[in-house]
Amino acid sequence: MKSFVRANKGFLVFLLLFGVFRTAVADWNPIPSSSMRPNLLEGDVVFVNRLAYNVKLPLTDVVLARTGEPQRGDVVTFTSPLDGTRLIKRVLALPGDRVEMRNERLVINGVLSDYTPQETAREIAPEGPLDAVRFVEVVDGRRHRIQLMPQRDVPRNFGPVTVPADAYLMLGDSRDNSADSRYIGFVPRHLLIGRAERILVSADYQGNWMPRFGRFGNSLR
Repeated sequence: MKSFVRANKGFLVFLLLFGVFRTAVADWNPIPSSSMRPNLLEGDVVFVNRLAYNVKLPLTDVVLARTGEPQRGDVVTFTSPLDGTRLIKRVLALPGDRVEMRNERLVINGVLSDYTPQETAREIAPEGPLDAVRFVEVVDGRRHRIQLMPQRDVPRNFGPVTVPADAYLMLGDSRDNSADSRYIGFVPRHLLIGRAERILVSADYQGNWMPRFGRFGNSLR
């Protein structure tokens, strides 16, 4: 064993530094589910800036320093407070916000968000293929696309609730097909992993594995 370490110490040091880099500085995150459609697709791999909000002790959720504040509309990876799995969702409500959902329209601090219908697409749900209606949602001046599946039997209202200090309300962009803060609760700041900033690569792994070159490098901001 000692001879192996001596012979490969350069490579072993590289692996150690690479592991520290991935757990403390930057990372990539494959998209395994449809909860962020239409903006993120299964088979996308996103670049995650782990220093966007916190400096953490590698391999832990111990925050050593704060480097920035999550903004409404950020796409964020985090550890689920419910079961510890890694999730990716959008920040929609910040600490101290009073938020509710009325027939899937967000009301934040008394202001109703704006929704402009765009198109209808066929999407896969647990029940099978369903029509999804896509909108541009504008929340506090931040624009992004979402989709709703009116045929699904899911809750369409909640609140009003107030977001606790150092916590965030996260929602998936595919609102009727996402296990987000409506089910897992508010996400404490120390469980944030980083901000997803752009799509690195993408492939249709549910089909023929062909690369989706048009998605390479697309910004999520």
